[in-house]
Order: sequence, then structure tokens, then C-alpha cells
Amino acid sequence: MSLETVVEDIRDEARERAKEIRSDAESRAEEIVADAEADAEEIRSDAEADAEREIEREREQRLSSAKLEAKQMRLEARRDALEDVRETVEAEIADIDGDDREELTRALIDAAADEFDADSDVSVYGRADDEALISDILDDYDGYEYAGEHDCLGGVVVESETSRVRVNNTFDSVVDDAWENNLKEISARLFDEEQ
Repeated sequence: MSLETVVEDIRDEARERAKEIRSDAESRAEEIVADAEADAEEIRSDAEADAEREIEREREQRLSSAKLEAKQMRLEARRDALEDVRETVEAEIADIDGDDREELTRALIDAAADEFDADSDVSVYGRADDEALISDILDDYDGYEYAGEHDCLGGVVVESETSRVRVNNTFDSVVDDAWENNLKEISARLFDEEQ
């Protein structure tokens, strides 16, 4: 074998080996690219899932906030409506006059009189517009006298220094008690709710 043939065989072997190395490198490069593409797809998929979860969480949070705000607005509207009804009731009660006002005022004085001893000196306060009415009614009671103005819708505040008792029988206190005792029913009727 000649030297040239040996050189040629070595060259052929080197070319063959280079081809193998190149082929292995290309296969390895393809594997690396495929792995990288798979990793990228997984990362993209995870990022999309995270984004979807974040969007859903944000949507739920906004929906919850909107529901809470709507509930607060409804409650505020109810409170305003109840306040309007209360103001209307108070205005109508303040406007009661004539025999009805006398009858109600007399009943409130009678109820308060039960709290005092017969020999007590009793002071009676009432609405300034009712002074004449209260004074006329008090003519029927011994030891009772109109003592001055009390800021109220009507009715009386009755007190005695000797017994240290004070009875608030104003229309306001009656409305307060009725309102408090019946607020649930008033609200149910006003807003058509089942009880």
C-alpha cells in the first residue's frame, strides 16, 4: 500500500468521522431545539393559565365590589325612603288639630298623671302652639300648671320636683316607640318584602 493510499484512507475516515460528528451534532441540535420549543410551549401555556386565573380573580373581585356597592346603594335608598316616610308621619302628626289634638293631648296628660301623687305640684311642658290647649285641659287637674315650652310635635312633658319624676308623653316619643316597634313591618310593607 502506498503512502498516498494510506493518506487517502485516513482522509476518507476523517471525512466519514466528520460526517458522523456533524450528523450527531445536528441530531443533538434538533433535540435541543425540540426541548427548547417544548419548554417554551410549557412556559407559554403556564403563563396563559396564570393570566386566565388572574383575569378571573380580578373579575370576581370587581364583581364582588360592584355587588357590595349596589347593596350599599340599595340600603342607602331604603334608609332615605324610610326617613322620608318618618318625616311625612311627623309632619302629619304635627298638623293634627281641633278635637283630635285635644283628645290626644288629654289622653297623654291622663297617662302621665298616673305617675304622680295626688298632692304633687306638677309642671307640664308642651309645644308653644299648644299652650292655650294644655292650659285649658290642666284646669281639670289640681296642682298642675303649664310651665313652658318644650320642642316637640305635640303632647306633653310632665314633671314634679317633689317626686322627682319626669314623664315624656310627647307625640315624638309615641312616634319613636311605634317606629322602633314596627320598623321591620314598615320596611316590609314599604319595600314589598315577605315577613
